[in-house]
Amino acid sequence: GSTAAGVASPAVGPSRPVVSPRITSSSTKLNAVTPDLDTVALVAGQENLGFAVVILGEAIWSFIQAPSFDHAKVLVPASVAAVVLVAVSGPMITSGNADSVALGLEISTAMAALMCASYVARMVAPFSPSPKEAAFGGLLIAIAGFFSFSQNLVVDGFVTLPTLPSIPLPQIPLGLGEEIDTSRY
Repeated sequence: GSTAAGVASPAVGPSRPVVSPRITSSSTKLNAVTPDLDTVALVAGQENLGFAVVILGEAIWSFIQAPSFDHAKVLVPASVAAVVLVAVSGPMITSGNADSVALGLEISTAMAALMCASYVARMVAPFSPSPKEAAFGGLLIAIAGFFSFSQNLVVDGFVTLPTLPSIPLPQIPLGLGEEIDTSRY
């Protein structure tokens, strides 16, 4: 067929209805999150165990670079964090109980933050028997762990972040295009 302007329009038959695109908004609320606890347990549990293995591996590697009784202090924070991650927060994260999973993720987030502090302390120390690059690598891993665990808390709906109230913003006339007649469009 054709239109009054002489532009051809596609033929629409009974078997091909015209569907006009519509923009709709989602009715889903951000706080209405129902986490799949099996998936959270699998993913966060692996992240938790992996973080424990990596920080303990870094501490052992750093200690082996210059083994001494004085340098054994690099093993303490990582060993304590690894035990807490594996024995305390790990079983909580993989429990399947929402409250327990949330607490386990909070503990893992705290352990990652404490490991960040430990790595920063090692980097600012005036002398280190092992390379400070190893502590910096550990810091990067601890930062990634912190953001991963805290993201799981927020995205899975265990923690709700505060929101600001909507504030009506003033309209500022810019003088651009107000004189254009848009009634013909």
